[in-house]
Amino acid sequence: MQDLIINPGSPSPLGANNQGDGVNFALYSSSAAEVILCFFSEKNLSPIKEISLTKTENVWHTHIKNLPQDALYAYLIDSQWTIDPYAKELHTSKIWGKKIYGTPLCKVFPDLSFDWGNNAAPQIPFQDLVIYEMHVRGFTQDKSSGVKNPGTFLGLLEKIPYLKQLGVNAIELLPIFEFDETANVHKNPKTKKKLYNYWGYSTINFFSPTARYGTPREFKMMVKALHEAGIEVILDVVYNHTGKSTLEYIDKATYFILNDKGDYADYTGCGNTVNTNHPVVIDLILSSLRYWVSEMHVDGFRFDLASIFCRDQKGNVTSRPPILEAINNDSVLAKTKLIAEAWDCAGLYQVGSFPGGDRWADWNGQYRDVVRRFIKGTDGQVSEFSMVMMGSQNLYYGKAPFNSINFITAHDGFTLRDLVTYNDKHNEDNGEDNRDGMNFNSTWNCGHEGPTEDPKIRELRKRQIRNFVLTLLLSVGTPMVLMADEYGHTSNGNNNPYCQDNQLNYFLWDLCEKDEILHQFFQFVLSFRKTTKFFQRTNFLTDDDVTWHGIEPDKPDFSHSSRFIAYFFHRDNEGLYMAFNACFKQLDVKLPPPPEGQRWKRIIDTAYPKEAQKEVKENYSMAPYSAIVLWTKFFPV
Repeated sequence: MQDLIINPGSPSPLGANNQGDGVNFALYSSSAAEVILCFFSEKNLSPIKEISLTKTENVWHTHIKNLPQDALYAYLIDSQWTIDPYAKELHTSKIWGKKIYGTPLCKVFPDLSFDWGNNAAPQIPFQDLVIYEMHVRGFTQDKSSGVKNPGTFLGLLEKIPYLKQLGVNAIELLPIFEFDETANVHKNPKTKKKLYNYWGYSTINFFSPTARYGTPREFKMMVKALHEAGIEVILDVVYNHTGKSTLEYIDKATYFILNDKGDYADYTGCGNTVNTNHPVVIDLILSSLRYWVSEMHVDGFRFDLASIFCRDQKGNVTSRPPILEAINNDSVLAKTKLIAEAWDCAGLYQVGSFPGGDRWADWNGQYRDVVRRFIKGTDGQVSEFSMVMMGSQNLYYGKAPFNSINFITAHDGFTLRDLVTYNDKHNEDNGEDNRDGMNFNSTWNCGHEGPTEDPKIRELRKRQIRNFVLTLLLSVGTPMVLMADEYGHTSNGNNNPYCQDNQLNYFLWDLCEKDEILHQFFQFVLSFRKTTKFFQRTNFLTDDDVTWHGIEPDKPDFSHSSRFIAYFFHRDNEGLYMAFNACFKQLDVKLPPPPEGQRWKRIIDTAYPKEAQKEVKENYSMAPYSAIVLWTKFFPV
């Protein structure tokens, strides 16, 4: 670096920006006494060049010509090393679990070149989405996956035919921004093996993909292939807190909400809370979102603990958060899907009332809880169950049914199979004495805690899983499916496997092939959802669209002791009848008459998944804990 030409440069834009005649470096810090830009090479991780930056107001900057293509850099601020918050690619370990140094280094010239060709985003209407929540590493890391690049973007790319065959049309990736998976102090108390920050909810940079999953170019290859298959890409993004962050060394008071003592205010349960409504932080978040849309071509975002956006710079709740107005008014983000996890860990709960407007959908936690309680046979749930099945109009009044992201399971919590296998959490392997994870899960083990050879319990569990699948996929609203639920994956009762880099979290392809009945049932119901078009609604149903029934037509029972509900969708000269028996006994149901001149055809009975479709007459005998779907047409299998 003997031929560098160094000039003061410009305070904008922030980050390292190649301007053709050189690179302009700019870093915001209102608290630093001095900022030194340090350069490194891959062969020499000690500074080989140090440059003091010029300060304009609160921005430190310089412009440098003749930097080598492999140059790496970091900032030294008051004796502390920091990364550039705007860095597009970090020089970190490519090997999972291997941490080669403390503070990562930034690449001056990230390889962002890529030929998108004629690739276009699918732009699937929100009401038609079927979201598949998944983990990049977990999807293909197990040896049974058979891919060439397990646990990576390229490994996921190899499995796109599976996703397409399954029938989902959007994937929601758990955090892929750079994070430190080694930042977990616990060990498995049984095996004594180190545990990891497997999920990745500890972001250290908002622009660079984690190197263990692949390069920016490989991420683009994956997105391009998914788009060609008609599948959208939604990123689970964490702007509410950071992992062990260098932002505190850059400007703690700007980037984080602090209490009166100058310590972190913790509204996230993760030790700190990002000051998302500070103008500098708004610019950082908005720049990150724009980058992932314009440069990386992602289709949307799911915002972790999004209610943090609704806290001002002192942590107070505000009804008009500047960060949300900035996102809503940004032209680059105009066509992106926006999904909020509409709560935080300090009691702010905004499901259905998140103040982002009608562009925002949110995870409907009430849907999850009501469906779990009803399907397992809890009294007093019929009225609420009927409401969530119709799109939760009580929550999303003034919006649309698709604003409700319906889910029964997600990455945090029990899998679908574990919902029917365990009454209690079993998180001992997490090394936290089973104190972590949710204590109230609305589960039912069907009569025995954990695995059993009892054929009656095993069959009941399978039926309950089918009940959950049918409920989720045939609800009005936007369904979100958890990766591997389609074959009945188990985490052995661990409802918080955030630290488990093993088969508790991996997609087990050999088991997927074994349980063909559940897998085929999932595909069948999803295909039925797409074919009938009763559930992909842009407005809520009225009394002209649906009528309610009990075991007798037109006599729905919404009493506290009722565990049965049925309803009849009618449209033009077509009818669809669905009934749910969450009772422990068989019920003989009298059916309402179908549209004139037609007959009911049984499409699905969760108690008899192998039985063929057939015509049914005035009465139907429903098994305990079962659901049925009748249509006036036969469904092409």
